[in-house]
Amino acid sequence: MAENGAQQMSLLEKKIDDQIEYYFGDHNLPRDKFLKEQIQLDDGWVPLETMIKFNRLSCLTTDFKVILEALSKSQSGLLEISEDKTKIRRSPSKPLPEINDQYKDVIKHRSVYVKGFPTDITLDELKEWFNDKGNVENIQMRRTLQRQFKGSVFVVFDTDVSAKKFVAQKDLKYKDAEMIVLLKEDYFTKKNEDRKHHRAEVKAKAKHEKEEKQKQAEDEEMKSLDEQTGCLLKFSGELEDQTSREDLQELFSGHGMIKWIDFTRGAKEGTILFKSNAKEALDKAKAAHGDNLQIKKKDVTWELLEGDDEKETLKKIIEDQQQSLNRKRGRGGRKFGGRGGRRERGGRDQGKLQYQGKKTTFESEDECDPETASAEKKVKDEEAEAPLSQQPKTEPASPKKRALDDVKAEEVGEPASKQLKTENGSGKQ
Repeated sequence: MAENGAQQMSLLEKKIDDQIEYYFGDHNLPRDKFLKEQIQLDDGWVPLETMIKFNRLSCLTTDFKVILEALSKSQSGLLEISEDKTKIRRSPSKPLPEINDQYKDVIKHRSVYVKGFPTDITLDELKEWFNDKGNVENIQMRRTLQRQFKGSVFVVFDTDVSAKKFVAQKDLKYKDAEMIVLLKEDYFTKKNEDRKHHRAEVKAKAKHEKEEKQKQAEDEEMKSLDEQTGCLLKFSGELEDQTSREDLQELFSGHGMIKWIDFTRGAKEGTILFKSNAKEALDKAKAAHGDNLQIKKKDVTWELLEGDDEKETLKKIIEDQQQSLNRKRGRGGRKFGGRGGRRERGGRDQGKLQYQGKKTTFESEDECDPETASAEKKVKDEEAEAPLSQQPKTEPASPKKRALDDVKAEEVGEPASKQLKTENGSGKQ
């Protein structure tokens, strides 16, 4: 910008120049919505009055003279100062690169993943540590959704050769902490392998748990079968087509408590499961009917089931009982509007305005960062800033209204919460 060499800059001036050139640099400007809006207002010019509202710059200085003096000593040629000394812009002779797949691939091969930093480290401390590690263009501090630093960064070097040279260094440490260093491409390859391994472990664990539950269910079934041994009574004969389970209930009323009847109207045979001993119930019923126990005046053959026949029949009854229970749970009962309820039949709620809740969709962030590049070999800040006065306000989400119908608690599953997790974080500006 001026003929003064950058070596004549004071430490403060260099920090100011680095910070402002980061704002307008290849890594930040393409993703800085606020700054892109500003440069469209006045042929790329941004007032210094606006610039000093950026957090990190305002922490360095808000004095226009100090800012202009620092920028005038820069040799990068990235920025221009207006004639009235009140505005700055990125030089039209240095347009932003086209963000395409080829450009992203170049940046990827110049990027390195570094892990092992303390979670309370600052960006300035990171810059100082990387100062003698090669020509670094950008440092991105990786953060959680709660904005907590994860202890790792993505660093963009000026060339892929510089990146590989940094990775090849042995025993890299921050203070006494060993550092994990990988090319960014290798990091994501390893990450994908770890995820596949984790998914395989989860799948194997789920399979094991399913097998354990199945075994437990089989054990419970066998226990149930043992408890109900001697409780089955089979009957057969030329029964009337109108014979029903109610006839059997009436026949054994007062002689034995019936738990389940496996019989359909029109069939010629069936099975009765008693809560207690079936032989005792049969003997009592026969005694009450002069030893000639008939069903609706039809002769019937009565047989007490034993051994394998008894176990197989009990298993079938238990399965039928479970299916019947599942069907009842699935229907939910008519009192909960299984057939449309009062509203769908034109009842008293017809015509009333029904609340329609607004659905909010949450999208998890991608693991990979948007790749950006810079021709300038400066250590820059890790993310874009907007002035505090221009920060967007977040409106609280409107709570959804509760449904008007009562619903059984056990029939409504809680929605699984989706924990959003991002691998991309940025430093505080």
